[in-house]
Amino acid sequence: MQRERLGSRLGFILLSAGCAIGIGNVWKFPYMVGQNGGGAFVLIYLFFLLVLGIPVMTIEFSLGRASQKSPVRLYQQLEPKGSKWHYHGYVALSGNYLLMMFYTTVGGWMIQYFLSTASGKFNGLSTQQVEEAFNQSVCGNPVTMVGFMALVVVLGFFICSFGLQRGLERVTKYMMIALLVIMVILAINSFTMDGAKEGLSFYLKPDFQKMQEIGVGNVVVAAMTQAFFTLSLGIGAMAIFGSYIGKERSLMGESINVAILDTFVALVSGLIIFPACFTYQVEVGSGPSLIFVTLPNVFNNMPMGNLWGALFFVFMTFAAFSTVLAVFENILSCCMDMFGWSRKKACLINCLLLLVLSLPCALGFNLLAEVHPLGGSTTFLDLEDFLVSNILLPLGSLIFVIFAVSKRGWGWKKFMEEANAGRGWKVKNWMRGYITYVLPIIIIALFVIGLVTYFVPK
Repeated sequence: MQRERLGSRLGFILLSAGCAIGIGNVWKFPYMVGQNGGGAFVLIYLFFLLVLGIPVMTIEFSLGRASQKSPVRLYQQLEPKGSKWHYHGYVALSGNYLLMMFYTTVGGWMIQYFLSTASGKFNGLSTQQVEEAFNQSVCGNPVTMVGFMALVVVLGFFICSFGLQRGLERVTKYMMIALLVIMVILAINSFTMDGAKEGLSFYLKPDFQKMQEIGVGNVVVAAMTQAFFTLSLGIGAMAIFGSYIGKERSLMGESINVAILDTFVALVSGLIIFPACFTYQVEVGSGPSLIFVTLPNVFNNMPMGNLWGALFFVFMTFAAFSTVLAVFENILSCCMDMFGWSRKKACLINCLLLLVLSLPCALGFNLLAEVHPLGGSTTFLDLEDFLVSNILLPLGSLIFVIFAVSKRGWGWKKFMEEANAGRGWKVKNWMRGYITYVLPIIIIALFVIGLVTYFVPK
């Protein structure tokens, strides 16, 4: 079976960026900035994106393009005979399933919030009442939770069933362009608010004194963690798109382009949120509740709030759905490679499978609320997110890096040759020491910090 190809370089960049651009950019990034002192955190975040995220992304793209296979089969094409690297391909595939087992539920939240905001359901409610509505009407209702989750799953596989170019690439192009346009409109509106000056000053002006108060080490670790996880590296989500492109452009240059677009969305989300927070005296470090509880109350008090709130949650929906489509494509490609299925058969089987696999997360806030997989008050979402974010992403990235540079794996020369094929930014030979020794140490440190942060009581 001849491998499908993306129709354009723009499609490749938007698809790869769409996979990286997710709820972490527009949900987690702003409140991480708020909790870690504003502009100083942003500077450190950009530094680690450059030295940590871009090299790993370049490796994933290179493995995909060199093998012309999905993550579950790429190692067989590139590994030395008799080696066992290919076992990681199956672990990477499991990471894609795990990610979608909770991401589809969160994507459903975004659609539900768009409909609720557009219809004025939150109008006149206090912050406490909005929180109650989220806990009871959204999370507490198993029918709506499962219904919106199912909508995300079915619609995602329906789009993917039309093929790489006619389905995924075409829809993602329009969706990503619409996302960027909506972001700019929302940011311009935020600039007109009374608290815009204070909000933008907090966001963009580094305050190193505040950074010292929070703790320099805490801010650096938070920035390093966010820079790494924002790009969805370690489960082959980028390798799959590398397998769909030719050798016209070098892959470090393409990684930089994807990282720039991903960072643009994260930064502009702050331009949208912080002026609103300072205008309506909202705590900028309020954490995960910022999107689902705090901002609906901000839109309640804003002129034409229903319009701006609806636009914001359309933007959030597109950000979530772009990741869903990209990861669904990864799953489909793996299944087609492993079993020789047609695209439509792979879509049907995986649609039914993910409808079942996503049920624990969707029901974990209502019918299964008494089940706490990790103890305390944890939910199935917490368990699945922990396994992906704290285990599979860092360890998967570590394996990709070691395989790419090790003599017992693919090897530095082959990696550099593949990464540098085409026009654009090149991997230089002087980077070998950093990528071979320093980068794995940083990833191991992230893995250990993630486990310690999660399990050691504060």
